[in-house]
Amino acid sequence: MTVSISDELLLEAKRASVERSCTLGEVFEDALKVALISRKKTGKRKVPLPFKTFSGNGVQPGVDLQSNQALNDLMDAS
Repeated sequence: MTVSISDELLLEAKRASVERSCTLGEVFEDALKVALISRKKTGKRKVPLPFKTFSGNGVQPGVDLQSNQALNDLMDAS
């Protein structure tokens, strides 16, 4: 049997086999087991949710995105 995968995925799998000191086949088997078990538990494939975006003018004046404390203070003030 022949399975076609992308060159990038093959390279990652080869790296994993070297890091884990196992065969390339073992890497593929383990990955396939994880995918199939995950699918059985949920009954469906996990599909990433779309990234939500909103229109507007960006960050409002006075909002410091670099400071968790400043953001918490701002949210508490609301």
